[in-house]
Amino acid sequence: MSTLSATHSPHARIKWLASATSEAWLQQAIAHPIELLIDHAHCERKAAGSALQLMFRYLCEPGLAEALSPLVREELEHFELVLGILKSRKRYLEPLPAPPYGSALARKIRSVEPGRMLDSFLVAGLIEARSHERMSLLAVNSPDKELANLYRELLASEARHFGVYWTLAQERFQKHIIDSRLIELADIEAEILSDLHPEPRMHS
Repeated sequence: MSTLSATHSPHARIKWLASATSEAWLQQAIAHPIELLIDHAHCERKAAGSALQLMFRYLCEPGLAEALSPLVREELEHFELVLGILKSRKRYLEPLPAPPYGSALARKIRSVEPGRMLDSFLVAGLIEARSHERMSLLAVNSPDKELANLYRELLASEARHFGVYWTLAQERFQKHIIDSRLIELADIEAEILSDLHPEPRMHS
């Protein structure tokens, strides 16, 4: 596990994650704030889409739509918030080559139910947990006050989002099954991030 420097936030340690973000990622992110912000907008859009996809896939699953519909709205509100900051800086949403993170995790989701459902919840939760960790680091370390405040404002909702996915899993699966699979997926998530992507991304 990577060692957090003294400038890292103590709140960046997230129980779900098998590794801590490296100092190299933080320095890369701080050096490219606008590119990271554009990628952040893409991440918020994708997070809303992923939750909506689950609502359609499990259309008749009791309690799922009630849990995920507010999450979708909040992700889109964050998307609009980031777009507003970009626009104020004379930038807008631009296509960015995606890092391997999301697709590599998606390939680990089992194709047969009920494993597919559990893995979908856990992968979405891991992504939210990593977002929370990295926004926590940026909130403390970013020299750009507006961006530091943005990331600080989003921390509570990011924590709530991975809590939603954890609750959805707990309500449907036995704890030992969840814990065992989470360990496997968290190790995979950490391995994906072990080689720093050459371009600054929220999940690189």
